[in-house]
Amino acid sequence: MQNPSLAVGAGGRVFRMPSFAGMLRTLMACGIIPLSACATLPDANRVKEIAQPEPVTFETARGPVPKSTSAAILKDLKSESGPSDILQKHLALEEAINHDSPLVLGNRLDLLQDGPATYKAMFAAIRAARDHINLETYIFEDGEIGTEFATLLLERQAAGVQVNLIYDSVGCIDTPKEFFEGLRAAGIRTLEFNPVNPANLNKKEWVLNNRDHRKLLVVDGKTAFLGGINISESYSSGSFSRSRKKGAESEAGWRDTHLRIEGPVVAEFQKYFLDTWARQKAPPLPSRNYFPPLRQQGDEIVRAIGSEADATDRPIYLTLLSAIGHAERTIHLTNAYFVPDPQLRQALADAAQRGVDVHIVLPGKTDSWAVFHAGRSHYDELLRAGVRLYEWRDAVLHSKTASIDGVWSTIGSTNLDWRSFLHNDELNAVILGADFARQMDAMFDKDRAASDPIDPEQWQRRPLWLRVQEWVARRFEYWL
Repeated sequence: MQNPSLAVGAGGRVFRMPSFAGMLRTLMACGIIPLSACATLPDANRVKEIAQPEPVTFETARGPVPKSTSAAILKDLKSESGPSDILQKHLALEEAINHDSPLVLGNRLDLLQDGPATYKAMFAAIRAARDHINLETYIFEDGEIGTEFATLLLERQAAGVQVNLIYDSVGCIDTPKEFFEGLRAAGIRTLEFNPVNPANLNKKEWVLNNRDHRKLLVVDGKTAFLGGINISESYSSGSFSRSRKKGAESEAGWRDTHLRIEGPVVAEFQKYFLDTWARQKAPPLPSRNYFPPLRQQGDEIVRAIGSEADATDRPIYLTLLSAIGHAERTIHLTNAYFVPDPQLRQALADAAQRGVDVHIVLPGKTDSWAVFHAGRSHYDELLRAGVRLYEWRDAVLHSKTASIDGVWSTIGSTNLDWRSFLHNDELNAVILGADFARQMDAMFDKDRAASDPIDPEQWQRRPLWLRVQEWVARRFEYWL
């Protein structure tokens, strides 16, 4: 989402004034600008009916692992996660739902929190690039952060490294076209995803509501970054610190999460970038070593999982429903734009009612008034079921993460709303294992401590003007 200026509403609640891109989304939601036909979510019963999960198979840099080796790996994982078969169950369910994307062994992961740490790691990887850089982003602003990115990309292009960039048309609608023209003039290949102006389309279909919400950087086919962080001034400082810019009001940066990956699974994320380029009917990319030989870099099991608005299988949605639906101990969700559909609400309520500790950290400040209040309109139902809700205090929360049962984790670009599940192209990493889940749970504990719990009794006493806003926003939640 865009980063417009702050506004303070009634009761001191902080909101953000809509940018041109935000107003465009509002016009689309209200039907003033034509949209595609209504898409639908898959039936959650598909997840519930998985009575006999399939045998788990793995891949390494050398290809599929023999069954005997897979069995030995599962035995080791079981001892790592404790006496329960909970990790093996989540692995088997993952295998049953996702046939096209393998569970890949041998990866190294670095959990990155907030903009400064993420940009530092990304800049280092870009400077070290020797063959190619593939960057896909929803927002690419032309402020200080965007200029630093552009300068580095231009330097690497001049040094003979091929830079390829995909940016979303609506997400970058406030970025001057001259910004991207300067990149193209230097030899960087650029692709505007689903241009707002249909005259700029490379393909026949003009589906304005389909947006590329992914945030992916692949360097030399060996290192990948993904998560929720856009290229934006919103991330110039950390969420637990204050900006120190001269003449600027002291303000914490947006709270977000990103992931750095090295290892064989990077090839799977590379495939998603190249597939997006091909689906947009863009001119072929220059020949480069996009799939170099990859070696084991660590011990993490990772699945790359992407969704496309023009597809019907919705793998990210089904994977999340499966993990929630089969949770036994804990569900820890942190999400920026929370407008859950009926099936997701039911899955969360069912989990809480069968004794799972369900905790969700959500924004207390927002850059989208409508999404904020549409999500709050569902608090009553979830609180009655025993779901514990929290709202982040000091900054805009933009993370999209989950940790379930201490063994299943995901980080990516996907929000828990209709837009992400139906209208956007999204990309997540699913990680299976206790070690990384411990890092995720520690991060969640820190976020929860920086949040205010929603007390069910106090929530019932909220003022009428808030209830009216929730009612109005909920009318448009499918399109938000």
